[in-house]
Amino acid sequence: MKITKDLYQGSLALLTDFYQLTMAYAYWKAGKAEEEAVFNLFFRKNPFQGGYTVAAGLDYIIDFCRNFRFEEDDLEYLRAMKNEDNRPVFESAFLDYLKNMEFSCDLEAVEEGTVIFPHMPIVKVKGPLLQCQLLETPLLNIINFQTLIATKAARIVHAAKGDSVLEFGLRRAQGIDGALAASRAAFIGGCSATSNVMAGKLFGIPVSGTHAHSWIMSFDSELEAFKAYAAAFPDKCIFLVDTYDTVNGVRNAIEVGKVLREKGKEMLGIRIDSGDLAYYSNLAREMLDEAGFPNAKIVASNDLDEQIITSLKMQEASINVWGVGTKLVTAYDQPALGAVYKLAAVKKADGSWEPKVKVSQQSIKINIPGIQNAVRFSKNGKAVADMIFLEGENLSKSQHMIIDPVDPTKRKKINTTGLDQELLLRSIFEKGKKVYDRPDIQQIKGNAKRNLAQFDKTHKRLVNPHIYPVGLEERLYEMRTQLVFKMKNYDGE
Repeated sequence: MKITKDLYQGSLALLTDFYQLTMAYAYWKAGKAEEEAVFNLFFRKNPFQGGYTVAAGLDYIIDFCRNFRFEEDDLEYLRAMKNEDNRPVFESAFLDYLKNMEFSCDLEAVEEGTVIFPHMPIVKVKGPLLQCQLLETPLLNIINFQTLIATKAARIVHAAKGDSVLEFGLRRAQGIDGALAASRAAFIGGCSATSNVMAGKLFGIPVSGTHAHSWIMSFDSELEAFKAYAAAFPDKCIFLVDTYDTVNGVRNAIEVGKVLREKGKEMLGIRIDSGDLAYYSNLAREMLDEAGFPNAKIVASNDLDEQIITSLKMQEASINVWGVGTKLVTAYDQPALGAVYKLAAVKKADGSWEPKVKVSQQSIKINIPGIQNAVRFSKNGKAVADMIFLEGENLSKSQHMIIDPVDPTKRKKINTTGLDQELLLRSIFEKGKKVYDRPDIQQIKGNAKRNLAQFDKTHKRLVNPHIYPVGLEERLYEMRTQLVFKMKNYDGE
């Protein structure tokens, strides 16, 4: 894989679970490879016990699908695989099929930055069964991680209440691509900048950073270190003040700040990376103000997350900028989103579509069958409810009933008079050809900001959020119920 401004070049066809390839081979052997199918990618619970989720990862998916092919070295690897009896796992004719296969699916998805909810389709793939199946693992890999990090970032930014949040997580991230994807997703979720220089280059994200404790320690004194840094970066001086003694560090920063001012420059601020952040930030604020630096920023870091930032806000800490690393890029308190990819419909010989359902003893694990979309109803720019519906449904009706996918006792009537409607799935590929104009990273971030502004503050609170209404359109609910009963009877239950 070569990382470029287009994310990567070359095929990643083998970035999949082995059982996807064994299923693909079995589809081919059974003559089902070219049968048409529809799969939906969705998740079942909002992460972090929150009230919403922010979609991210579509740009990666676009590049994956544009480059989806089996190259010669991929096929050689598969050709060398042997069963226990030393016979090839895959027939040569199947490998030839893969060699000649071209991506030809339709793919719809919610745009990055869209606020999404459990059970609604995030990505819908329609096309040859074998191709749809092979997309499962990479699409989940991309969406699960980036959506999780974008959501975590949105929560942290919400807790910061308008203050700038910087993503500082590269050194603690899960590997090279984990770091790059996390930086990108964190920016979508609302972070102002990243410390990750490669992410800045690849994605156009602003980069930020000053110096570490090692810079201070390499000099005979903290004051000498500050002076040397000011000489190198007179326009970008934020001094890390807690290497030895925070109060003394602030005094030294003020001294160097006064020298800078005499030269027509201005100290930007200080950073505190340890200790009682509320106490020391307030003390530093007093010292800076008294010394004539009321505009100097106070940056805080040290294993921050949305809960700690909320606590510091309640303590009236004098912090203007928040540097957040480990707990953001690793989604520290929830390591996985848990999105799944399920077969929703297959095309019969007569051209009609047959909905497919997975039955489970757990209601939350019963998928939604059929070819679906989702619509958001809003009024005066504020979201009212989301409805998952079957393709072909009449959205112009004056009233809809939506039914919770897990608990059918939770129902809501929606009077659509005066409501705006927005279809959430957008066409990305048609018959394998990209038809979507990709927005840049700033546009995606803006989309996330606009989306989040649509929702009431009660839906965005960090603890016990108010549940935003999302449900199945009544006809879809009834169809699913009938299919579930049919399959349970079929299984003898």
